[in-house]
Amino acid sequence: MARSPFTLAAAVTAALPGAEVVGARPLTADGDGRFDSAIATLADGRELAIRVGDDDETSRELASESLALRALTMGARAMLPFRVPEYIGETRIAEGRALVTELLPGFQIEAAHVPRGRGAAASMGASIAAVHALPASVVRSAGLTARSADEVRDEIRQLVDRAAATGRVPARLTVRWREAVDDDDLWRFESAVTLGGAKATSFLFEDDDVQGPVVIGVLDWHGLSLGDPATDLAWLSSAPDAAGDVHASYAEASDRVPDAALAVRARMLAELEFARWLVHGDATRRNDIVDDAAALLEALAEGLRENDLTVIAARGEGVDSAMDALGRVPATTASAANTSMQTDAYNPKDLLPGEALPEESGGAPATDDDGGDATEDLSEIEASGLMPVDDVGPSEKANPADEAQRAARAALHRWTNSSSE
Repeated sequence: MARSPFTLAAAVTAALPGAEVVGARPLTADGDGRFDSAIATLADGRELAIRVGDDDETSRELASESLALRALTMGARAMLPFRVPEYIGETRIAEGRALVTELLPGFQIEAAHVPRGRGAAASMGASIAAVHALPASVVRSAGLTARSADEVRDEIRQLVDRAAATGRVPARLTVRWREAVDDDDLWRFESAVTLGGAKATSFLFEDDDVQGPVVIGVLDWHGLSLGDPATDLAWLSSAPDAAGDVHASYAEASDRVPDAALAVRARMLAELEFARWLVHGDATRRNDIVDDAAALLEALAEGLRENDLTVIAARGEGVDSAMDALGRVPATTASAANTSMQTDAYNPKDLLPGEALPEESGGAPATDDDGGDATEDLSEIEASGLMPVDDVGPSEKANPADEAQRAARAALHRWTNSSSE
């Protein structure tokens, strides 16, 4: 049974001796998150977030976040244009690990509702670039994971092989991924400090009168590591309206060597989340998870089209539906819809039903010379490395900046709740 906010808030005094807790409320809008969590209000006005993990997975995640937040020294934080939660302390509640951190204010936007244009999309791209610009010493000095491009490539190769060994991955996806792994051009990147898999709800916003919604805080630091920058852009496969602008803003703000294959690897990593879900189900002997992951992979395979990676908007329904499920796969836990603060809600019941959707109307699946499904080439990308999101760019539309700000503000108000109750 989930612990009450009052029980959790009382434990804050164990993590922060001398703290006087005067109030408590739920951290999430509903109670079906992966963590028991609450917000504790202290007598001095500060608000702290407490999360408790009762199983090995959630406990490891909290331990990793604790280490990452402490690795972000004052010097490292000063390099970032947004706030990072402060580490407050740790304790145990029964057999569960409890982590207490500073609660950051702000609003979140679900991936599918991040609008194009200046404001939210541009701020997100610049924020990701700022994380990637942190010195590698932030990770290395804390003993966090560091991977070279070759090591990242080898891990993906192993994942593809493990998923294929289950016999539940459509052949066209297996071939597609293996061809990508074998393409040297995709893996010529410089490792960077990454969040290890950011998602849209990792970003907290406030509404600026001039710029529109801007990022003021970033959450989800448990995956802090040195590795492929594409991991923090994979979520854009579920944000078709904003993808092009986030990539463009990232490229403009980045001081790194241009990575022409960045967008392609990000898309591949998004697809591989379903493979991870399949491998997880197979390893834990959960047939329900295996069946669900297999259905998502079938939907993805059925919706793929030639050159799909260069024009996201041309996806079929199968791809759209599969990508919509990314936020509901536990490895990329989504936030609850109606919350104004950090949220960690994930409901396994919300997983996409195991049913593949039909091909795009009027289209037919591509075939190869042998009559089988053709395999799309992940190495085919635009010279700029950016993926156009629409046939008509923002600059061709009337008052794009004003429209983008209006859309961004509408998204904020739709997916957030300004009340703290």
